[in-house]
Amino acid sequence: MKSICVFCGSSFGARDIYADAARDTGRVIAENGYRLVYGGAKVGLMGTVADAALAAGGEVVGVLPKALQNKEIGHEGLDELHLVGSMHERKALMADLSDSFIALPGGAGTLEEIFEVWTWGQLGYHQKPCGFLNVEGYYDHLIAFLDHQTGEQFTKQVMRDMVQIAETPEALIDLFKGYEPPSTPKWIKKDET
Repeated sequence: MKSICVFCGSSFGARDIYADAARDTGRVIAENGYRLVYGGAKVGLMGTVADAALAAGGEVVGVLPKALQNKEIGHEGLDELHLVGSMHERKALMADLSDSFIALPGGAGTLEEIFEVWTWGQLGYHQKPCGFLNVEGYYDHLIAFLDHQTGEQFTKQVMRDMVQIAETPEALIDLFKGYEPPSTPKWIKKDET
């Protein structure tokens, strides 16, 4: 594992603990010799995680759609900033540049990004770990829903287990190091096609 992608909010959220977690995540990624890949903005938690990684001497790569360059305000201090044509291109390039994926607290965009890479893993498009940094229970209700979804048999347990969950970046990265992708195929049986 060389690069860790972080999905997170372009705002700070309601509590300082979210920025603290972003700061810790960027620092831990850099101090452990990993490259940070993220959405390329200098605002909100996105800017915080990037600034922390840079301050700790890490390499930081941003990927930002041209249409969002002014709105999200592209970070000018990165090692690399890739400007792309669409959100689809952004996610594809971030996935290509990364070996694992962390979702910090964020909104719909953060969820959409982490769910897409998780889905790609379920479909066998990659074998990279992904997980939620559950800062002070931020993702508790979502995790409960994922367990409910699994109980209702819309997700196999082996696919649910692909999503790693931890309360600190150190613990999540440790889970990533031991991650074994499932060998079980997606849930659709041949007689159901």
